[in-house]
Amino acid sequence: MQPGNRLMKNVLPRLVVPLALAVAACGTAEADSRIEGESTISSQDPAASGDEPVTASDFVTIHAGGVAVQVEIADEPAEHSRGLMHRQSLGENEGMLFIYPSERTLAFWMKNTLVPLDIAYADREGRIVDIQQMEPQTTENHPSAAPAQYALEMNRGWFEANGVRVGDRIEF
Repeated sequence: MQPGNRLMKNVLPRLVVPLALAVAACGTAEADSRIEGESTISSQDPAASGDEPVTASDFVTIHAGGVAVQVEIADEPAEHSRGLMHRQSLGENEGMLFIYPSERTLAFWMKNTLVPLDIAYADREGRIVDIQQMEPQTTENHPSAAPAQYALEMNRGWFEANGVRVGDRIEF
C-alpha cells in the first residue's frame, strides 16, 4: 500500500481534531519502539531483510511550522522496529512519522541508527507533549514525558531551527 493511502486509511479517520503538522519531524532513530507494558520488538538489518532502497514515492508531504516536510510513515510493528536504522543520511526536511493505534508511553532508542535525530512525541490530537535529542548508535531509552500516539523523528536541531515547541500541533 502506498504511504499516502496508509495515511488516509490509518490516521485521518482516527483524528478528533484535524492535525496540520506544525511540527513535522519524522526521521527515525532505530525505533525499537519499546512501549510500556509491551515486549521489546527486536530490530533487523534492512539489508538482511531484503528491504528496498527508499525512493521519493515512499514519502508523504506534511507541513510543519509552515515548512513542507517529507515523511515516511511507520504504522506497522516491523516499520516501528526498523525506523531509520542503517541510513547514512536524512534529507534537510525529511523524517519519519510513527503512528500507533492509541496513546501510551512510547520509548525509542538509536541502536544501529547512524544519523543524530530529534524526536517529538504527540498525543492523539497531535499536540506535541515532548521533544528530545537522541545520540546515534546508543541503546539509551528516550521515553515520552506524557502518553503519545505519534512520534516524529527529524534531523538533530530541526525542531529548534523551525521554531517548533512542546504545545504546538502536528497537522496532516
